[in-house]
Amino acid sequence: MFELLYTFQIIYVFLNIRQKTIFDMSENYKVDNVDLRILEILMQDAKKPYTEVAKKVFVSGGTVHVRMNKMEEAGIVEKTTLKVNYAKLGYDITAFIGIFLEKSALYDQVMSNLKAIPEITSIHYTTGNYSMFVRIHCKDTNHLKIVLHDKIQQVEGIERTETMISLEESLDRSLNLT
Repeated sequence: MFELLYTFQIIYVFLNIRQKTIFDMSENYKVDNVDLRILEILMQDAKKPYTEVAKKVFVSGGTVHVRMNKMEEAGIVEKTTLKVNYAKLGYDITAFIGIFLEKSALYDQVMSNLKAIPEITSIHYTTGNYSMFVRIHCKDTNHLKIVLHDKIQQVEGIERTETMISLEESLDRSLNLT
């Protein structure tokens, strides 16, 4: 029984040390030019194998892997996603909606409710005319009407909205980091 308890204490201490090391490392991680170049390449094509990235940055594949893990632990890299062409899936309308809140103290509550609406793909807390700015994707104008009238404008705390339909996306790019 004593040996089992001792083993659990060792595991507990190890996990605490490991967790603290990761936490401390993530707070203190310094990004250098190699990291920026790795990020720049992968922001253009997240599916690119680390070995190909390594060749372009003149480091080993293992170095790219280790640095990506460190940047993930530091919160620099949050997730890897796909860019989907919504129009090819039948979502022909992209719209931006400026939302006026009854009072700014309602932001967290409204944001939480808006996150439950699947057509909304981004939510921003803004300065200027609108309290919030969201992007939505809809199949057609009838679908847009349903999302606006039956979903967004029914959220408690929203005073009113202004909708702008995107006619064309002319630019969608990542920042140049180097």
